[in-house]
Amino acid sequence: VDLSHLSPEERWRVEHARMHAKHRGHEAMHAEMVLILIATLVVAQLLLVQWKQRHPRSYNMVTLFQMWVVPLYFTIKLNWWRFLVIWVFFSAVTAFVTFRATRKPLVQTTPRLVYKWFLLIYKISYATGIVGYVAVMFTLFGLNLLFRIKPEDAMDFGISLLFYGLYYGVLERDFAEMCADYMASTIGFYSSSGMPTKHLSDSVCAVCGQQIFVGVNEEGIIENTYRLSCNHVFHEFCIRGWCIVGKKQTCPYCKEKVDLKRMFSNPWERPHVMYGQLLERLRYLVAWQPVIIGLVQGINYILGLE
Repeated sequence: VDLSHLSPEERWRVEHARMHAKHRGHEAMHAEMVLILIATLVVAQLLLVQWKQRHPRSYNMVTLFQMWVVPLYFTIKLNWWRFLVIWVFFSAVTAFVTFRATRKPLVQTTPRLVYKWFLLIYKISYATGIVGYVAVMFTLFGLNLLFRIKPEDAMDFGISLLFYGLYYGVLERDFAEMCADYMASTIGFYSSSGMPTKHLSDSVCAVCGQQIFVGVNEEGIIENTYRLSCNHVFHEFCIRGWCIVGKKQTCPYCKEKVDLKRMFSNPWERPHVMYGQLLERLRYLVAWQPVIIGLVQGINYILGLE
C-alpha cells in the first residue's frame, strides 16, 4: 500500500492493521512480557523506597542528575531546539545561584538571591502548568473550535506547557532543597546529624542568619515576621521559601514538624502546597520510569522476547 496518497487518519488505520497482523499468534509471549513489566515495576519501586529511606542524600543527588540529563538527551535526539535554549538558560542561572549558595563564608545577600530565583521559577512553572491544563481541557471539550484552532495544535500547545511547568517545577525544587541544606549548614543552625551547632537568638533568622527587626505581631513595611508552633521566629519570606520552595516541612533549627495549613491560611496559597505535593509524585515518572522501561527491554532482549 502506498501510504503517501492516504490521509493521516487512513495512514494510521493501515499502520494499526499492520501492527496487529505482525503480533498475531504471539499472545503467550505478550503475557510473559506483561508479567515481566509488572514484576520489574514492583521490585524497582520497593528498591527505590528502601534507597530513599536509608540513603536519602545519594538518592536525591542521583534523581536530580537524572531529572537534569534524561530530557536533554531526548530533546537533542528529536531536535527540540526551543526546549534546549530554555534548558541552557535555566541551567546557567541555576549553576551560578548554586555556586553562590555553596561558597564559604556565605555572603549575606546569597540566601535572598537563592530564594528569589527559585521562587520566581516556581511561580512561572506553576502558572505555565495551569495554562497548559486549561488548554488541554478546552481542547477535550471542543472549545478550541471557537477560536478556529485545530485540535492537534491546541492539544500540542497544552501538553507542551504542562511538560514545561511540571519539569522545571520538579527541577527547581530539587536544586532549591540542595541549596537550602548547604546554606543552613554554612550558617551553622543546621547539620546533617540534626543537632544545631549554634544557639538561635530570638532576633536572628535561622534560614538566612540575618537580624529580625519586626516583631511577630507588628506590621512590617517590607516584610513581616513569622513564629512557628515551636516558638522559633523567622523572616516570613525565608520560612516560606524554606517550606515551599526548599521543600522542607520542618523547623530549620529544631526539626519540629511545620503545620503548613496554619502557615498558609489564605485559601489562594493552599494550591501552591498541593502543587508541590503533585511535583513530588511526578519525579518518579520523569527520573526513574525511563530507567525501568530500559531495564524491562533489556530483560526481554536477554530472554529472546520481541
